[in-house]
Amino acid sequence: MVPSKQIRVLLLNDMEKLERTLFRLEQGYELQFRLGPTLQGKAVKVHTNYPAPGEQFNRHTFQTLEWFNPTGREDDSDKFCKLELQIAGSFQYYFGYGKEVKSGGGYIVVDPVLRVGTDNHVLPLDCINLQTYLSKCLGPLNEWLNRLQVAKESGYNMIHFTPLQTLGLSRSCYSLADQLELNPDFSGPGKKYTWTDVGKLVEKLKKEWNMICITDVVYNHTAANSKWIQEHPECGYNLVNSPHLKPAWILDRAICHLTCDVVDGKYKSRGLPALIQNDDHLNALRGILWDDVYPKIKVWEFFQINVEKAVGQFRDLLTAGSKAAKIKNDTKQHLRIIQDPQYRRFGNTVDMNIALETFIPNGNGPSDIDECCNWFRKRLEELNGERFKEIHYHQEQATNCIVGNVVYERIAEHGPKLGPVTMKDPLVTRYFTFNFEEMSLKQEEQLMHQPDKACHFLAHNGWVMGDDPLRNFAEPGSNVYLRRELICWGDSVKLRYGNKPEDCPYLWAHMKKYTEITAKHFSGMRLDNCHSTPLHVAEYMLDTARVLRPDLYVMAELFTGSEDLDNVFVTTLGISSLIREAMSAYDSHEEGRLVYRFGGDPVGSFVQPSLRPLVPSIAHALFMDVTHDNECPIQLRSVYDSLPSSAIVSMACCATGSTRGYDELVPHQISVVKEERFYPKWNPKAQPSSPAEVNLQSGIIAGKMALNRLHQELASKGFIQVYVDQVDEDIVAVTRHCPSTHQSVVAVSRTAFRDPKTSVYRSDVPPMCIPGKIEEVVLETRMVERNAGSYKKDKKNINGMPGYTVEITEHIQLKDSKIVKQAEVTSKGPNEFVQEIEFKHLTPGSVIVFRVSLDPKAQQVVGLLRNHLAQFSPHFKSGSLPDDKAEPILKKPFSSIASKVTLADMNMLLFRCDAEEQEDGGGCYNIPSWTSLKYGGLQGLLSVMADIRPKNDLGHPFCDNLRSGDWMIDYVSNRLVSRGGTLGEVGKWLQAMFKYLKHIPRYLIPCYFDAILVGAYTSLLDVTWKQMSSFVQNGSTFVKLLALGSVQMCGVGRFPALPPLSPALQGVPYRVNEASNEKEQCCVSLAAGLPHFSAGIFRCWGRDTFIALRGLMLVTGRHLEARNVILAFAGTLRHGLIPNLLGQGTHSRYNCRDAVWWWLQCIQDYCNIVPNGTDILFCPVSRMYPTDDSPPQPAGLLDQPLYDVIQEAMQRHMQGIDYRERNAGPQLDRNMRDEGFNVKVGVDPETGFVFGGNRYNCGTWMDKMGESERARNKGMPATPRDGSAVEIVGLSKSAVRWLLELNRKKVFPYAEVTVQKDGKQISVSYEEWNQKIQAHFEKLFYVSKNPSDPNEKHPDLVHKRGIYKDSYGASSPWCDYQLRPNFTIAMVVAPELFTPERAWGALDITEKKLLGPLGIKTLDPDDMVYCGVYDNALDNDNYNLARGFNYHQGPEWIWPVGYFLRAKIIFSKKLGQEMYDQTVFLVKNVLSRHYVHLERSTWKGLPELTNDNGQYCSFSCESQAWSISSILEVLYDL
Repeated sequence: MVPSKQIRVLLLNDMEKLERTLFRLEQGYELQFRLGPTLQGKAVKVHTNYPAPGEQFNRHTFQTLEWFNPTGREDDSDKFCKLELQIAGSFQYYFGYGKEVKSGGGYIVVDPVLRVGTDNHVLPLDCINLQTYLSKCLGPLNEWLNRLQVAKESGYNMIHFTPLQTLGLSRSCYSLADQLELNPDFSGPGKKYTWTDVGKLVEKLKKEWNMICITDVVYNHTAANSKWIQEHPECGYNLVNSPHLKPAWILDRAICHLTCDVVDGKYKSRGLPALIQNDDHLNALRGILWDDVYPKIKVWEFFQINVEKAVGQFRDLLTAGSKAAKIKNDTKQHLRIIQDPQYRRFGNTVDMNIALETFIPNGNGPSDIDECCNWFRKRLEELNGERFKEIHYHQEQATNCIVGNVVYERIAEHGPKLGPVTMKDPLVTRYFTFNFEEMSLKQEEQLMHQPDKACHFLAHNGWVMGDDPLRNFAEPGSNVYLRRELICWGDSVKLRYGNKPEDCPYLWAHMKKYTEITAKHFSGMRLDNCHSTPLHVAEYMLDTARVLRPDLYVMAELFTGSEDLDNVFVTTLGISSLIREAMSAYDSHEEGRLVYRFGGDPVGSFVQPSLRPLVPSIAHALFMDVTHDNECPIQLRSVYDSLPSSAIVSMACCATGSTRGYDELVPHQISVVKEERFYPKWNPKAQPSSPAEVNLQSGIIAGKMALNRLHQELASKGFIQVYVDQVDEDIVAVTRHCPSTHQSVVAVSRTAFRDPKTSVYRSDVPPMCIPGKIEEVVLETRMVERNAGSYKKDKKNINGMPGYTVEITEHIQLKDSKIVKQAEVTSKGPNEFVQEIEFKHLTPGSVIVFRVSLDPKAQQVVGLLRNHLAQFSPHFKSGSLPDDKAEPILKKPFSSIASKVTLADMNMLLFRCDAEEQEDGGGCYNIPSWTSLKYGGLQGLLSVMADIRPKNDLGHPFCDNLRSGDWMIDYVSNRLVSRGGTLGEVGKWLQAMFKYLKHIPRYLIPCYFDAILVGAYTSLLDVTWKQMSSFVQNGSTFVKLLALGSVQMCGVGRFPALPPLSPALQGVPYRVNEASNEKEQCCVSLAAGLPHFSAGIFRCWGRDTFIALRGLMLVTGRHLEARNVILAFAGTLRHGLIPNLLGQGTHSRYNCRDAVWWWLQCIQDYCNIVPNGTDILFCPVSRMYPTDDSPPQPAGLLDQPLYDVIQEAMQRHMQGIDYRERNAGPQLDRNMRDEGFNVKVGVDPETGFVFGGNRYNCGTWMDKMGESERARNKGMPATPRDGSAVEIVGLSKSAVRWLLELNRKKVFPYAEVTVQKDGKQISVSYEEWNQKIQAHFEKLFYVSKNPSDPNEKHPDLVHKRGIYKDSYGASSPWCDYQLRPNFTIAMVVAPELFTPERAWGALDITEKKLLGPLGIKTLDPDDMVYCGVYDNALDNDNYNLARGFNYHQGPEWIWPVGYFLRAKIIFSKKLGQEMYDQTVFLVKNVLSRHYVHLERSTWKGLPELTNDNGQYCSFSCESQAWSISSILEVLYDL
């Protein structure tokens, strides 16, 4: 089996800008872009600069991706566009729609693939072991191999060279005099080496040593003595191209002169000697800066205005009678100083136009002009004063920075202690180059104004503590140089690129060549000073490099202090790894935390599907025990810590690294500036005391070699799970676990952050429990002292401490260990070995690594289990074992067992809420200290696991419960086994699989339990879809999720919910009753909602059933079951009505006016949707109540064809229905008033409208009866909707029209209804009835926009025009005029009643006023009784609210949204293509929210209602049949 392709899905959401989010992917992955809820329905275009196949990458060339819609339906839930990722780098995407070209976007970073060896095998990024070398310490090129061999023998596979170019005067590794020339130091007297020779060496290392070589690129600065910068001073920040630096330059020169004076002893008498040693000296320095330096240079003058000159100009203008020119914008502009772009003293100006507008003389006389000029002068002096204050503030900061610098360099313990101020070690580092002979400060200032000289005063580079890395501190707007905030590198000049190559052609071309040389010869680059390198420059150079080397490995060290900012660099530049420092850990606990942070999943993690969401990640880490910039760990910690800290780092599930010298125990930092000695060479026979040679006995090299080998093995063999245990304050145990073989490697390191010679460590080391069987000690090693002389710093070689080495033994048995005292095998359970380790010699500086397997029995069981799981996913092939002794049921694939499960059984297998389970004597599984699952079936478990799995939340109570015992496992299988039949078979299969589960270590149970259930569940879903209609089978994920509602709601309980059907009817399912042992019918019934309306007498409701039946049964293809439901309810017809509450027919309540019309609508839908659907009209119906007053009759006693039952319902309505409910009184309904039990329904002979009800009952779906005595609403319906309710008129019109059509086709035998009126027999034809409704509907229901409409009986009650009334003829006339969503139902079932333009206008008002995020408001928010929050428990004095009286007075119900959207679709088609397209967008957009809810819902359903604006309502059913159905119907209509 080939491993399944890895696909990641990125959901696009409107306005979501993810430029600071890191998405890391590997080559070979497929990336899919899908539309999030905010974009569904919109014509979104996705653009990316990832190149089209066969094209070259160009950062500025974007292609538009093509959309794929696998189902080809008008539903965006599965629509995607994709990228097949085959090249490494950083790629941008953005998306937009309409005029919004960019309404969101971000980056993806694709990792490079590194290859080594003659066979070109892959070196995974997590296998990297890097060692840094200061190139200048390698000596002549012909000696490099001997020095680099140390890296090879120490087990490293990547070498990082600091720059190999010609160095500047300072000899710093990072100050380059010529970026294109190889350092001449590498050539000997007789041989000049070139880049080609370096390239050959790098290639040799790659092919023969399996080693990758990378080097630094330094884009930010060049050495101050670079010849090319003197020829091209425009490449730096000088006083010509950056005149804003002039004030800072003057200050810098003044400080240089101060240095000379201090050296000459001029300030000794004022308390400032050349040797600065204490606070008095520092205070003296402060005083001299304030008293002598600042007043002398008067920096503020660069920012001020020449007052007299400006006043003179102003006076001239006034005298000449000048007026202010009209300014276009009206905003009053204030006078302010305009900075002189050349930064000359007093060179600034003000806008004279604003001055003339602000200062207006009272007259034209000389005294008026004088007075006006004086006011102007006063304002200018104020402005100058403000500038003076600002500069004073900058000078305060400059003083603090200068003094702080002196403290660090000359006084601080951790500083370099430079000694007295000299010209070589000045007071502070110069900020600018100065290549002229000594002269006075005044003469120097003259040079500033001579461009040919000023262009050579170049700003040095450096770094600024806490600065924004995205801001260039040398550009205008920054005062870093003036405030002396730069920690300056006096050997380097900061480079000035501008915004594009045209801004500084020479520099861009020079650096491009430099990049090409590097990329040609090296596999990777380290971006030096990355956080200060302009992003657009690094981007351009890396694009250049990737042309030559597509799989370029890029690493960098970022000091932004924020992961968010780090990501800006990582995503824009496509950085492969970020350097992370173990030296940043202040104790062992933090060091362990870093290991956990930088990679790997938790041990026992879940198996993730190959198609899953793309989630943000942290940058891939290169975790280094020490970098070349770090202070020496031996000085900061202790020599004994070198080995254990290295071991902790090497156990990290990421790239790791070190710096040459660490392993040899060099006891000082190897300075990148001052170090000129060479690294020792490799010699296996070297003596410990030899400073020029090293071997395995030197320092910790032997230990490092073993750890590096282990690190590579763990990464290459899939040990991707990590657990870090802080055993005590010094001991860290790191476990790496392989999820396919379940082998672990556990490294126990005892750190020595404090020197064991001078600090006390515990003698009693706590014992450690290691789960599983210890196969071997991979290695045990510790730091030991030896007699090899003490450390003396060698003059020629970078030598380490000879007096220390490591003792190491590898691959030994536990009994032979010198560190372990004894290992007790204890058993944590029947299948779990735990070995308790007691240590005897785990001294500070020791490391022991164990290889651990599961105990042999458990190891075998896992292999057998993986073998059976491989049928679901190729992932389980690795580590699987053939199972010859498997139970018979496991010998056939699960899919063959699942294929026999019916949809009715699927309800039991996947769903059933607690009430349904309790009816069977069970209940849903309860997790103590947490909650009960929503369902007894698999969905109950999978809903929880879907939340836990992506986050690997192994600490969840659900996982705890699985680890603690077998209760949940047994519940799942026993529940099904006890059922027998097909369900029993599924139960037995699960039981057989769970037997293996019970014999593996408890910590692995959650992940394998999940794998078993996911495998079974997905197979069962496939079987479910196959039994449904082609609309579902070929439908989108959204359609399938909704169709699952059919399985959720349609089931067979312990007691039959439907009355028995006629024995003469074919296709009725039977079973044997367990209690009576008799045969009984077991038809599927439809629950109204979960959990409240799912079991017992409250499961089946006439209205709910027939509103939901089309979507959940007809559209999904469950035709036979739908037929049985229709006929079962037909059998209960009484008084010409279908019951509201079914109560199995024997306890029915006939108190609703609409259920019969919904039933008739369903029969019509059945005839239209089902092949040969009209056959149902001739099916036998067993009448339970042959007359209104007969007791319930057994099935088969009186059978009638369905068409007769339909005709009876129509006749009874035309005749008029008038009766009192049986058993009326509090025993039937404890809230209803006496008058409410009287049911009256009829047809208006003039209009044909069905009418009925009274103000004390509620016969439509808005059926809330008041329950609060306190608020005095008990027995009062909130929404009686008596008269002719609009949806009943629509449904009756639909039924009459349909029966008329059937009669014309000779399918229905009746053409009219015949009734007795006043002792006479009267016939009304269906044609006449149909015409009456048609003729009167709009006349009486439409609220005209014309205030003087003659059809309007109550113009005073109209408060919204252009809508349709909710009812006609209500006992409270104002109720007719309330805006509610019910007329949309009539629009769908009887669109012929509506004028399209009027209908569209009414729908528009509904959309604006009523449509919520998920549901639709049941009442106009402008209505005085509107309240959108339903609280059935609240009992207060408020008549309109108490005990949930506002159930239908504002809360947003879901099911009418389906009718609203379907009405929009129907009428938009009538109004043209453009309208239809807009409607499709609206529909998709609205439905996308239902899709999101459905996906996230643990119930996998849509609720009954929400509170206002989509807020959760705790009193709502969590999943409601008609909600799911009506949304599914919208998709069917689309």
